[in-house]
Amino acid sequence: MKKVSFIAINVIVFIFLIVSCSNVTPTPPVNPGRLDVRALSGDFASRKAVAYSGIREGGGTPSEAEILEDLTLLEQGGWTLIRLFSSGEYSASILNVIKTNTLDIKVMLGAWISGPDSASHDDNYAELDRAIALATNPDYVDIILAVSVGNETMVDWSFIGVPPADMAAYIEYVRSHITQPVTTDDNWEFYAGINESGVPYATATIANVVDFISIHTYPLADTPWGLWNWKQEGVPEASRAVAMMDASIAHAQSNYNAVKNYLDSHGYTLPVVVGETGWKSYPSGGEVFRAHPVNQKMYYDRLMAWRDSVNSGSTGPVAFFYFEAFDEPWKGGDDMWGLFDKDRLAKYVIYDLFPDNKENEVYTDADAVYYLPPVANPTITQDKYVLYSENFNPDTDAQPTTDSVTGEPLETWGPWDGNTASVNAVYTDSTAEGTYACEITPIPSPNNWGWGLALILDYLDDLSNFTSAGYLNFSIKTDYPGKLEVGFQTGTTSESTACDVYMPLSSGLYGYINDGEWHNVSIPVSVITPYAAPAYGMPASATLNMALVSSPLVIADRYGVTGNVPNAANKIYIDDVYWSK
Repeated sequence: MKKVSFIAINVIVFIFLIVSCSNVTPTPPVNPGRLDVRALSGDFASRKAVAYSGIREGGGTPSEAEILEDLTLLEQGGWTLIRLFSSGEYSASILNVIKTNTLDIKVMLGAWISGPDSASHDDNYAELDRAIALATNPDYVDIILAVSVGNETMVDWSFIGVPPADMAAYIEYVRSHITQPVTTDDNWEFYAGINESGVPYATATIANVVDFISIHTYPLADTPWGLWNWKQEGVPEASRAVAMMDASIAHAQSNYNAVKNYLDSHGYTLPVVVGETGWKSYPSGGEVFRAHPVNQKMYYDRLMAWRDSVNSGSTGPVAFFYFEAFDEPWKGGDDMWGLFDKDRLAKYVIYDLFPDNKENEVYTDADAVYYLPPVANPTITQDKYVLYSENFNPDTDAQPTTDSVTGEPLETWGPWDGNTASVNAVYTDSTAEGTYACEITPIPSPNNWGWGLALILDYLDDLSNFTSAGYLNFSIKTDYPGKLEVGFQTGTTSESTACDVYMPLSSGLYGYINDGEWHNVSIPVSVITPYAAPAYGMPASATLNMALVSSPLVIADRYGVTGNVPNAANKIYIDDVYWSK
């Protein structure tokens, strides 16, 4: 990992002194919407920046001792500019730890916006007032360098969905009460002025009221949607991982350039900060062929090289907040972005900084993953295909090519959108068979579309023999109100072939009863397949393919499909899951 040298820092200081002692006045940023743009602190350029949320395994607010442990690690590693996402008691504790322990850490404070003003007025303004109180507190005013109001609220796929006019009002409200620069963090696309379908955003509404622009760019998250050539199929396999990671940083740079082009063409010279970017060390939401410790290091190193080039005089973002400092298991499928794991051990990406406090895995560049075309396993010929059951006979039954499917927790569940359901809990108080069952806790999405999760296979299974005479079987115990959606998925997002195949299941059908007791459910596959439809974001060509089953069990509740009242979180227990014919 490259660092800015002491020579480079001295040169910067020398230039600063020359400018300060001369009659030359630096050109201030230009914002057509206002004349009093507040300049960003030089700490944004000089300090390494990282997004920090220290929520540990099991959830709950970390203690000040735990916060101090985290921040000490970050300070030791040189990340002395941190981004926080809210202004509640947790953020107040972080600021107190920095102050009382005289840590050399500065903060970009966040104010969490919960939704549009029409639905969240009181909650939003209460949070804005908390942010103002922290940013004006004499103990913290020198620590908090800037405030960001809201996070990914206006891009068209936002799970929060706040009108830009609301956001502009919130920004103006905070800005009128504090002296620090103010912005709002959003996906780069919003700040580029137009979405991928050519529909314009109200970007000027926001650009006219902020002091700087803070964008998010996630090449890894963009891979399912074909927004850049991550597969690099034309490159020999031996060079494909390097080619993919080179292309990843080029994609991030193109996102920045799109934003810069919008700003330049509309007369803005506002500084741009990368408020979030990162790469997963392990696939937690289906990112096979992409997420790996070596790939994470390759992305981080390229990001730091981009930062070094900017610090050496190239045009680019003022600062780069890496996402994120520590893994957060509570996020489920949106975990594994951290520089440190959940136990505060340094991952491979920063082994050189923490030789005595690191994971024990040993890697080389050759371990980096890269794209390989999907290949289905041979057709399952057995009459029983077991997903989760201690009643498994290896002589007669088949099981999928994934981990921990018999008698142990299903670690390969992928919650939709990262955290719309939790399945990492093992339930032993009451089971349908054997010792273990899976405990599912629905976590409704912030914008109330629902929740869902899927059992994700490492490879695709051919279940075509179950198409006409097969059954999807499982035992379930729940008092969840209304319908559930149950089924499976075929194809993959990486090939733009993902097809959702699940049906609404009402209490009283196929053995399902939501009375809080165990019941055995058996649904003919032929009843489920008529519901096949392209998965979210997939083209019409993404159709049912029983020879390429990628998720042999999906359970969900999309309120628009089930008609359920939003936000039910009643626990659901699943056991003895298998296909049969």
